[in-house]
Amino acid sequence: MFKSIRWKFIIVYFLLVFIAMAIVGVFIIRKFEEHQISQTTNSMEQQIEKLKISTIIQKDNWEEVKEDIQETIMGWPSPTTDRIYIISNSEDPSIIATNSSNISKIVGESAFENKNVDNELILSSLSGEKNSKVISTTDSNTKVKHLSYPVMGDYGQIKGIIYITSDLKNVSDTISESKVILIKATLLALFITVILGFLIARSVTEPIKDVTVKAEKMAEGDFNQYVEVKSDDEIGQLASMFNFLTKKLKDTISEVYREKSKMETTFTYMADGLVSISMDGDILHANPIALSILNIEERDIKNYKYDDIMMQLNEKITLDYVKEKNQWQGNAIISANSSIYRAKYAPFKNDKDEIGGLIVVFQDITEQHKLDNMRKEFVANVSHELKTPITTIKSYTETLIDGAIDNKEISIQFLNVVNDECDRMARIVRDLLQLSNLDYKQMKWKNVKTSVKDIIDSAYTKIKISAEEKGQTIKIHIPENVHDVFVDKDGFEQVLLNIMSNAIKYTPDNGEIYVSARNEQDKIIISVKDDGIGIPTEDMNRIFERFYRVDKARSRDLGGTGLGLSIARQIVEAHGGQIWLESEMNMGTEVFIMIPSA
Repeated sequence: MFKSIRWKFIIVYFLLVFIAMAIVGVFIIRKFEEHQISQTTNSMEQQIEKLKISTIIQKDNWEEVKEDIQETIMGWPSPTTDRIYIISNSEDPSIIATNSSNISKIVGESAFENKNVDNELILSSLSGEKNSKVISTTDSNTKVKHLSYPVMGDYGQIKGIIYITSDLKNVSDTISESKVILIKATLLALFITVILGFLIARSVTEPIKDVTVKAEKMAEGDFNQYVEVKSDDEIGQLASMFNFLTKKLKDTISEVYREKSKMETTFTYMADGLVSISMDGDILHANPIALSILNIEERDIKNYKYDDIMMQLNEKITLDYVKEKNQWQGNAIISANSSIYRAKYAPFKNDKDEIGGLIVVFQDITEQHKLDNMRKEFVANVSHELKTPITTIKSYTETLIDGAIDNKEISIQFLNVVNDECDRMARIVRDLLQLSNLDYKQMKWKNVKTSVKDIIDSAYTKIKISAEEKGQTIKIHIPENVHDVFVDKDGFEQVLLNIMSNAIKYTPDNGEIYVSARNEQDKIIISVKDDGIGIPTEDMNRIFERFYRVDKARSRDLGGTGLGLSIARQIVEAHGGQIWLESEMNMGTEVFIMIPSA
């Protein structure tokens, strides 16, 4: 409770008023008491002065007229609280008169033995000095004013002492009543102070409390807060500044949120994986692509250390390795989830312009890596395919030059081999040029509406002799309701020739080949099925690659260039179609061509 600024205000006001009233009260009471005692003293001195000039006191020998003095004292008009003692000046000063009630006991008693007078004052008066003092009585706990005056004779001798005491009980009672009044006034002032302090404190603390409550709501994320400005003082200025701050903060937070949303959206949907790591090796952030690459769930990020994961992929992009080599920028190749990634890393800095951690970006280069390997393999295959006929041609030509040309029969045989190898190279070059034109879309198709049956029959006519040489049977089944297609007739016929030629090549003697066509909604599906050797499962995905052969030696012996299926796929896709195959080892292969109908 007392931690509240409201109570601090009240306590401060309370203490200020209390201390002020206490100081003023002590000062007033003390001055009032001094004033009362001073008045009493003046009254006593006036009585003494009157006594001194009385006739009986003017007598030189008080011992002779002590009865008269006693009578005078008894009839002397004085306050009931005052006691008058007439003390003689002798070797043993004694009280010769008094107005006290115990006259018989006091009169004639030695002044030094009487408890109602002070010996020091008597001695000082016997020396000619007048003196006074306030003495507290031990029995009644009250104060008494003592006043001692010497009375001088005509020749300057001291005749005696007039000694007066006055009870200060009335003064004490008056002071006590004044204290009570002052205490009541102080309590009333303190009560009023507490009320006023509470009201004043509330006028100050209520706006502050309002600002505090709304600041707490802002801390919880609610920035739609407004403080009512009720004055132009410092509190009003604070409220105005709070409203201004709220508006600015709201705008700033909105801008930050928009930028954060942009960044998060960018990180989430970017094609590359991104991971940020602290200097302690903790994973601070990872987008979905990176989580998939690292094979972890987002909720489990805190349970993993970056180095523990990357150590299994590539040690050169671990944080420990980077720190050890002090090489904060670089890249490395990793393999994860059957894909190839280039991991590029660079540092980011904290608010102290120090390296705060590492950012790693994973770029998927699987296709690039695959294309690069295909390019290398393509160059190697082309080189190999051309090297074999060139070597053969060169060998036979050198043999002819060395003298074999003299033998006509051998020369003709050698020249036939050279001619066959030239034809083989011509086929390879022709197929490569066709693939190049297809790749760069330089082929000019002459699309016409054509019957599927006519295209298949035309291809069959050109290929049936090769099938008959191996004793194979080609069965064609084309329903009459099969739709026409809008294609380049020569190009599409080449596709069928390539596929049917492969079926004949890889089907044993006396085998069977089935060619069929059917409607499939707005598509036409043509199927070429054989009962040949089939294709292994591991080679299915690469069968349409250039120069790819399942059995390279046998394919080369059969005269293939390894480009037929690649050309077929390019032509089909150029016509908006698709080509795929299904195969099982030693059970045969079925190739499907799907083409839009006309």
